[in-house]
Amino acid sequence: MEHLRCVVERITYQNPQNGYSVIKCRAKGFQELVTVVGEMPDVHVGSVLSLGGFWKVDAKYGRQFTVQTFEETLPATVYGMEKYLGSGLIKGIGPKYAQKIVRQFGKDTLDVIEKRPEELLKVPGIGSVRVERIKKSWQEQKEIRNIMVFLQGHDVSTSHATKIFKTYGNESIQIVQENPYRLADDIWGIGFRTADTIAEKMGFDHEKYVRLRSGILYTLNKLSEDGHCYAERDQLIQKGTELLSVEEGLLQMTLDEMIRQKDVITEALPVQGRESPAETLPETPSPDPELTALSMTDPEQTAARAIYLPPFFFSEMGTARRLRALMDGPGGPVMDTAGLAERISRRTGMVYDEIQMQAILQAVRSKILILTGGPGTGKTTTTLGIITAFRETGAKILLAAPTGRAAKRLSESTGMEAKTIHRLLETKPPEGYQRNEDNPLQGDVLIVDECSMIDIMLMYNLLKAMPDSMRLILVGDVDQLPSVGPGNVLRDMIESGCFPVIRLTRIFRQARESRIILNAHRINAGKMPDLSNGRYTDFFFMQQENPEAALTTIVDLVRSKLSSYYKVPSVEIQVLTPMQRGVIGAANLNQALQEAINPGSTGLKRSGYLYRAGDKVMQIRNNYDKEVFNGDIGFIESIDMEEKTLTVIFDGRSVDYDATELDELVLAYATTIHKAQGAEFPIVVMPVMMNHFVMLQRNLIYTGVTRAKRILVLVGTRKALAYAVQHMTVDQRNTLLRERLQRLLQGTGEE
Repeated sequence: MEHLRCVVERITYQNPQNGYSVIKCRAKGFQELVTVVGEMPDVHVGSVLSLGGFWKVDAKYGRQFTVQTFEETLPATVYGMEKYLGSGLIKGIGPKYAQKIVRQFGKDTLDVIEKRPEELLKVPGIGSVRVERIKKSWQEQKEIRNIMVFLQGHDVSTSHATKIFKTYGNESIQIVQENPYRLADDIWGIGFRTADTIAEKMGFDHEKYVRLRSGILYTLNKLSEDGHCYAERDQLIQKGTELLSVEEGLLQMTLDEMIRQKDVITEALPVQGRESPAETLPETPSPDPELTALSMTDPEQTAARAIYLPPFFFSEMGTARRLRALMDGPGGPVMDTAGLAERISRRTGMVYDEIQMQAILQAVRSKILILTGGPGTGKTTTTLGIITAFRETGAKILLAAPTGRAAKRLSESTGMEAKTIHRLLETKPPEGYQRNEDNPLQGDVLIVDECSMIDIMLMYNLLKAMPDSMRLILVGDVDQLPSVGPGNVLRDMIESGCFPVIRLTRIFRQARESRIILNAHRINAGKMPDLSNGRYTDFFFMQQENPEAALTTIVDLVRSKLSSYYKVPSVEIQVLTPMQRGVIGAANLNQALQEAINPGSTGLKRSGYLYRAGDKVMQIRNNYDKEVFNGDIGFIESIDMEEKTLTVIFDGRSVDYDATELDELVLAYATTIHKAQGAEFPIVVMPVMMNHFVMLQRNLIYTGVTRAKRILVLVGTRKALAYAVQHMTVDQRNTLLRERLQRLLQGTGEE
């Protein structure tokens, strides 16, 4: 193995998934910059690297140094010190102050910062506040470097080391040595695979209980990311065995111990599966006596067992129980419906058809009502009629939606305040939801829009905060994609047959003028959309066979053609795509669109992405401290290169991010259709090609089409579109909510 010590001058490429990087470095003995390639996650410009590897000559790119080992060290030269400090690694020092400090202290610079930081006051422009900031940041970096020396020997990236330090502080090394699998439990962004790699490097026993336990939890969590509330025991053992490469019997024993320890909850599945409205008896006793009343059939009469993570089990059980309590609770003032249709039409200035008026009358008679229908069928108009009807009784009405954009749209259409569900429940970290069974919502009626997006845990927390006397109106399009989180709440509630459901099907005259709406309904009915284009249409199709050519077309449409013709800023045009990966996947599209719409070299780099002022970004996890949630879209307002922070504007509200928090953000010029649920955009561009065939399903394309408010452009092939339209598979998720509801509301609710 050869060795190379160098200073990072430029980062040409970095893959956020695996850390593979192409960097340009200045190295002693080389006049030109040296190209270095290999897995080097989160190296910074100015970093001093000690590399182990070998030289090779690439036919296309020439001579390169291929990295096998790397270690980040402190610079020894004045030039290296300036680059290192100017990288923004130390808060309070950017390129300008780095130059001043190095000019003042030369080769003693790092010694001054380490041992005599008060001398920094000699540098023009540096005051006592900045000195304190530099001291604190230097100490943190020093601790991180100590941890890195330990962790890099176990293939841990810089970004993960920083998270480990922020979570455990000076106990980091001790905790990792004792049980590296704690990382997967405690730290967002560090999963089982990373922890397993560390454990393997440390010589952990392959069959150790903590490893097998963590692998089972990881498998359950991965299944929940696909929408499942539980895994069948056989399914879990099979996937766990594949992941962990251990004997099945060993995993069976581990799972039995986890059940005994209540790490997971198991219950028997009915023989007939989802065709039978039976319930199962949990092996793990529930702390709530009412929950145990939801138990299903005798375990000996069943063919399979479900394994739940506790939060999903209690959310599913609790959702059924709370819906029963709402149905049984007092109903509030009884309304005289005589002449109601005329009064509502007079007040709203709208004429309602028979089904819409049926929905309004049903709402005032019911404790729970589900209103569903596609675009242009009058869900908003009907919701306004329901609100008007309840206002006649003097009822206090609350409005909510799962996302900020959906809540804003509901507010604009009704003229009333609408909140996100998280804000309605007054989320306050770390305590959680302030509105709950002990501090319920104050109101008579709760109307929730975009309900297809609500997962089982959010639904349970919402229902817990509702007093039994409150009425619940759920509005949504059941034919859209189900929630990103686990569960299939709206569909399960409808299919249970336990609640009145009004389905709006008539497309109103004004909506019939939109080919977006007409084609959405054609797609939903399994028919090919009208692709005839035309000057005055709002639905366009551009034939493109080649993914690279499609990428060029999409970038051109967003950057100039659509933007200039429709007078809409490029950043307001949304690209939606079926998948994250590939040439026309969200990740690659974002890189291309960022360069086309918001080019530049200044910004904060994290996990292979460069974040610039003006960039469109999306939050990808719920952050209750910042009050931003998975799927929220904002724009980077400003970047502080010295502090390594940036500010994002979400719906007019400023939110600050530290550089170590940037893995919570992704560029959002393009996003997956799943992530766009509940959102609406003036112009949508959507690739539909056969290289995404595994994701091409009718409800996916239908959801994407219905996100466009003004203009939709499909780029791809008729074959791919036809495949998607014909491929109708209702998302079969492992959930027993339907059966629990049928048992509780159609039966006695008791064993």
